[in-house]
Amino acid sequence: MLKRLPGYGLGWSLNRRVIVIAVGLTCLLALAAAAAIFAGRSSRSHAAQPVPAPAHSSTSPTRQPSSESGPVAGPPRISDPVEFAKAAAKMLWSYDTRTTSQAQQLAGMEAWMTKESEYGDFTSVAAQIPDPVLWSRMADQKQHATATITEGHYPAAFKQALSEDPAAITKAYIYAVTVTGKQTITWAKGGGAEDRSTTLAVQCRPSADCSLVAIAPRVAP
Repeated sequence: MLKRLPGYGLGWSLNRRVIVIAVGLTCLLALAAAAAIFAGRSSRSHAAQPVPAPAHSSTSPTRQPSSESGPVAGPPRISDPVEFAKAAAKMLWSYDTRTTSQAQQLAGMEAWMTKESEYGDFTSVAAQIPDPVLWSRMADQKQHATATITEGHYPAAFKQALSEDPAAITKAYIYAVTVTGKQTITWAKGGGAEDRSTTLAVQCRPSADCSLVAIAPRVAP
């Protein structure tokens, strides 16, 4: 009996989650990238008080996700970094090999990415799914996954960097957000679930919808 296949979801090795965040950012954004790398240590600690969201987020309406990504849920058109990161994590932890090809999954994930190529790191996002051969084996077992999100927050190191130089964020408006939740995986003859935590870099420029920049690895304290 073939059970859950390794490489996507439960049991992934952490060294697959590689990030190259935001080349050419200011000192703050360099610190933010570091915060993203080390923020996993707070995944089970009490969430810190959130950094104030971009000024436009209090007035920008939340709209329904687009359907342009096909089988993969499209990005929600919202301007709050934490809410967008929570939606992005749910997308990353959800898949259905019964109805979606590996190429379709990649295309759907890419629709969430920032269009500013100097900041976006799709390699770190694409690393979240297996190669086409393994995806096909997962499809043979009708493997699919859903996700529930528990919470999202700004890592303490990111908040500290922002407080030291508030103006620096205005260069690229990239925020580090740690999201926790649970992924439930089901296959033909079984299933399982585990708690998940990831830190995302998201871009939320004023008067624009948020987009995904990169995904950071979870690093033990």
